[in-house]
Amino acid sequence: MVQDKKVAFYTLGCKLNFAETSTIARRFQHEGFDRVEFDEKADIYVINTCSVTDNADKRFKTIVKSAQKQNENAFLVAIGCYAQLKPEELARVDGVDLVLGASEKFKVTDYLNDLAKNEIGEIHACEIEEANFYVGSYSIGDRTRAFLKVQDGCDYKCTFCTIPLARGISRSDRLESVLKNAREISEKGIREIVLTGVNIGDYGKGEFGNKKHDHTFYDLIDALDGVEGISRLRISSIEPNLLKNETIEFVSHSRKFVPHFHIPLQSGSDSILRKMKRRYNRSVYTDRVETIKRHMPHACIGVDVIVGFPGETEEEFLETYQYLSELDISYLHVFTYSERPNTPAIEMEGSVDPRVRQKRSKMLRGLSVKKRRAFYESQMGTERTVLFEAENKLGYIHGFTENYIKVKAPWNPELVNTLHKIRLTEIDQDGIVRFEWVTTEALQME
Repeated sequence: MVQDKKVAFYTLGCKLNFAETSTIARRFQHEGFDRVEFDEKADIYVINTCSVTDNADKRFKTIVKSAQKQNENAFLVAIGCYAQLKPEELARVDGVDLVLGASEKFKVTDYLNDLAKNEIGEIHACEIEEANFYVGSYSIGDRTRAFLKVQDGCDYKCTFCTIPLARGISRSDRLESVLKNAREISEKGIREIVLTGVNIGDYGKGEFGNKKHDHTFYDLIDALDGVEGISRLRISSIEPNLLKNETIEFVSHSRKFVPHFHIPLQSGSDSILRKMKRRYNRSVYTDRVETIKRHMPHACIGVDVIVGFPGETEEEFLETYQYLSELDISYLHVFTYSERPNTPAIEMEGSVDPRVRQKRSKMLRGLSVKKRRAFYESQMGTERTVLFEAENKLGYIHGFTENYIKVKAPWNPELVNTLHKIRLTEIDQDGIVRFEWVTTEALQME
């Protein structure tokens, strides 16, 4: 079946999805499939879906049509969160042949027979309570950095979120498995690893199939800091109540963990946080930001925030806006609330008019631009290290400093995946930073 068969992948959503797509793709290649780009003709197209927002759902049909344009007879497979939550809905989309849920997606090649088109998509999706085992994953080959999955699922009950319904209970990779995967990434010559999961601060729970913590998140980063050959380790999104002082202090002294934190806030109003069933209040969040800045004044801090949550008044939104204006953070990821089936929030009173949601979203996105600019300006004249990316964008190569400042230089393929000492000099009209070389010689692996 696999002789001369080509497969292509498309990933929607988060870093965790990218890690899992890459792992699934390697299984295809191990079994003899030839991986091609999604905009090329393939025999099989695998779409890894997301269902965090309504927009991700809508994009699925567009992606299916894009695959059909390349090959109308191709076999189309849907996997991921949307596939677990709404398998019947995806199976009815014209052209979709196979829908696999949270557990089944890692065995996708087992479900491929003669690749004959199905009139209605075939569904294999377990009850989410059965998705209680762990599959390690990491991404390589797609980007300069690698996304390393360390944890999956979530035991939190945030009223707006479908992720526990799509991914199941909180569970962790075994520490020795994480370290093994990190070493494999290092052997590929990748310079930076980003830790990813659904709730990575909960790392250690379910590590050996039980509910207790056999290791902590601190144990994880302490062990990873000793992996040879990796220059940078970056923590992705981590809940404020799980970001402990010991973690912040460790990062401040680490040679490998970089001063960049992404901490979900969701609302600057304590009353909205209670309705969301978040596990912290505003004072806890403020303390986390102040603690980071006390240890690392140059640290970059990103924030997730949701606008238009049911019952959010104008006063509560402005409370969030004013709070974020005064807080020493670096950028925002702004999400416009969208109703998600089977969540408590959809039953709440006080639905916010969509036009009001869009207005509030636009205001916060404007604030994000100002915050990022102010953070960049505060770093002008400082010396940083930059890791250059692989893409040629309009004659320029881009990269990120350890504290997540985007820089640019004229395209030079010899710079790809190399680290260099630079001095930040000015912000150009596109909001990207130009620099001077401190040394043109690449920094060596740690």
